[in-house]
Amino acid sequence: MSDSEDYEYEYDESDQEAMDAGSGGGDEDASFEYTDDEDNQNNDEGEVALENAYYNAKGERDSGEIDEARETFESVVRMEVEQNKKEAGVATDDDDDDDAMDVEATTSKLLAPLKFHGPWSYKAVKQLVKLHLRSLNCDSAVKDYERLLRIASSPDAKISPNAVEKGVNNMLDRVASLINNSSGSSNSDASSQQEALAQSIYDLTLKAFHPTTGIAPNERLWFKTNLKYGQLLYEMNETAKLQLVIRDLLLSSGQPTDILEGATTSSSSAMVTDSTSTGGTHVMEIAALQIQLYSRLKDTKKLRAAYHRAMSVRGGIPHPRTLALIQELGGKMHMSQRNFDEASQAFFQAFKSYDEAGDRSRLRCLKYLVMASMLHASSINPFDSHEARAHRDDPEIVAMTNLVQAFHNDDIRSFEKILNKNEGRIMDDEFVREHVADLLRTIRTQVIMRTIGPYTKIRLVKISKSLNGIPVEDVESLLVSLILDGKLNGRIDQVGGVLVKQAQGAADTGPASSDKNAGKQVDVGSVESRNTASIQRLVRALEHLTDAVANVGPKTSSFQQL
Repeated sequence: MSDSEDYEYEYDESDQEAMDAGSGGGDEDASFEYTDDEDNQNNDEGEVALENAYYNAKGERDSGEIDEARETFESVVRMEVEQNKKEAGVATDDDDDDDAMDVEATTSKLLAPLKFHGPWSYKAVKQLVKLHLRSLNCDSAVKDYERLLRIASSPDAKISPNAVEKGVNNMLDRVASLINNSSGSSNSDASSQQEALAQSIYDLTLKAFHPTTGIAPNERLWFKTNLKYGQLLYEMNETAKLQLVIRDLLLSSGQPTDILEGATTSSSSAMVTDSTSTGGTHVMEIAALQIQLYSRLKDTKKLRAAYHRAMSVRGGIPHPRTLALIQELGGKMHMSQRNFDEASQAFFQAFKSYDEAGDRSRLRCLKYLVMASMLHASSINPFDSHEARAHRDDPEIVAMTNLVQAFHNDDIRSFEKILNKNEGRIMDDEFVREHVADLLRTIRTQVIMRTIGPYTKIRLVKISKSLNGIPVEDVESLLVSLILDGKLNGRIDQVGGVLVKQAQGAADTGPASSDKNAGKQVDVGSVESRNTASIQRLVRALEHLTDAVANVGPKTSSFQQL
């Protein structure tokens, strides 16, 4: 049915044209219709020529003919400008390289949109900027990016705001990727040039879309660009500039800036939250930058304040990645304060948020969750949760799975083997490396308590063997910590190299308490109580005998200890 309809439509149109051509209408009508058709045909031909030239340039680019592609893209711009000038009745024979005829009367070219440039010019200049970025031609990239912004802001170009925002964001992401890829480069000159390029690109964007002074005011795009710029400055370790960006963002969203000056009054410490979802989202996005800044500066006081402000926001709907970043850094903050339980909860929430966003950073947070749970000495396996169980067979997580299994089994040899071999690149993470000593101390403590459990006296050398042969001095240090923390009731005989455990009922008691305990035993009067008292007296006698033998010297003693 559709085929017949198309056929009838084409037939009727051609038939109508024939009827118009043979009609008895006046000469003026016939002449008018002929001129209009000719103009439309010329416009169509011009559009086809621009499209062909544009895609020819892309073909040259893809085939590696970069110089030819640049020239062809430039020809697209010239062709469209000439066509638009001709259509507007403007002379096209004026070869002014400074674009004076295309710029509004102004003192700064940046503040003026380019006239007579259309959508094909916008596309062509965008491709030119990409070519310059690929070849690291920084000066040309900045020049053409400025031209791109001036074209995008021109009403003649008829570029939709969504297309402009998408194009600008893609360009900013390309610039950020250049900086990230060069972060490990040894060429300092190239890195400094790329950082200068990034700063120029972001400055141009912020000026062009400033809500009050820009050539194309766009508050949403300006805010998003500032957030991207702040993230880039954080990665470049430009903390001073980052503080200025955060301050601008806070002022634009009506939030107090006292936190940057370290204000601690209750009136300034409570961040203003907007009742709308947009306002709350902006608050959390700014807070994410603040938390990163204070984490980098190791300013615990401001970091804690920024974190609690972010988590107290109501009504915001931030991107899951933003929420995950806040929770991850909050977990690291709790780890630095040795609040391992709260750190575990924060890392778990960060893991779920990253997982919701489809971000591979979820695996990193899962590692941190495992580490925090081990430091907390929790008996709960993190991989028992439904969300984490799906990733336990991931190549990056298998090593952590084995580490957790060795931890819960008190298998210190397997535990240290996994760390020493760096299975799954566990030790590549700086944050994990910072807490390896705590991890080893935790599992060694568990092994010590299990090893000394059946004994009242045990040589430090034997404990050292159970800890995979660590020095006796380290064993003493661990035992001292356990005694001081109240987890172990005993004393260390450093001369004999022996740990002497105190009996449970006679632990560091004075004469008064001993008499009190003895009185209690007499009052009970039961057989069980008398037997217990006898055993305690026997244990104390054996301990006294052992001390006497140890004082004589281990070489001459015939008393064998475990």
